[in-house]
Amino acid sequence: MEPSLFPRTQVEGLSLSRMIIGTNWIAGWSHTSPSADSMIKARHADPSTIVPILETFMSHGVDTIMSLFGAVPQLEKAVKETEQRTGKPMIMIDTPILNMEDSAAARREARAVIHHSREMGAKICLIHHSSAEQLVNKGLQQIVRLPDYLSMIREEGMIPGLSAHMPELIVYSDLNEYDVQTYIQIYNCMGFLMQVEIETVNQIIHNAKKPVMTIKPMAAGRCTPFVGLNFSWATIRDCDMVTVGCFNETEAEEDIEISMAALEHRRANVQKRSSPNNDQSAFG
Repeated sequence: MEPSLFPRTQVEGLSLSRMIIGTNWIAGWSHTSPSADSMIKARHADPSTIVPILETFMSHGVDTIMSLFGAVPQLEKAVKETEQRTGKPMIMIDTPILNMEDSAAARREARAVIHHSREMGAKICLIHHSSAEQLVNKGLQQIVRLPDYLSMIREEGMIPGLSAHMPELIVYSDLNEYDVQTYIQIYNCMGFLMQVEIETVNQIIHNAKKPVMTIKPMAAGRCTPFVGLNFSWATIRDCDMVTVGCFNETEAEEDIEISMAALEHRRANVQKRSSPNNDQSAFG
């Protein structure tokens, strides 16, 4: 039997899977420890260990992937190999870091980085939060000079968006009607890395004028997939997305099943976790 395909949404007419493949646990950004970062980088230094993860997602219709691709060349290669092996395209969401200095030289540099995103095959370009947040003026409730960079993205034929770790970026984008068609927002049941309380970010997501790509649903491993994914899917809108990072293809299968069960309001069909002695009443 063919596996069920994951539900989809749209960003400016572009169809995306509502689950997005996250890449921190491929690139080596664990949010845990330097040793964890080193473990990840050692494991995924070559596309050969990444392709099986991507193929697993693709087999379930999860064809959308988010990364700072310029910093992870082996990931770009893995995407191309996965496309060749599956015969299906992957939708790349790039989150480039830009030089935001107010000078002609810096703008040329930013334009070149954005052009590279397009050359890699990105369909959506979301300005990295560390860049976009440099332009935030809370007093004016504006993101000054942001339209300059959004125009650069448009000129390259990509859909523009913002990585909004700072929740105000969503509010200010909508308030000023910037050409921002989607946003990344940290959102998880533990409030990990969120700059205000969970309830407020939930309100911001539900009031957003465009679809939101939520990230870090498992708080970088601080809660289990069952808890984190059920929370995220239950508390976002049907147009919004959840970005899920995995270390290997087995984790990908589990996260997909837990997510599908959450969306279908059924029990997840996953194996129970191991114990030194599974022959205990509490383990069922």
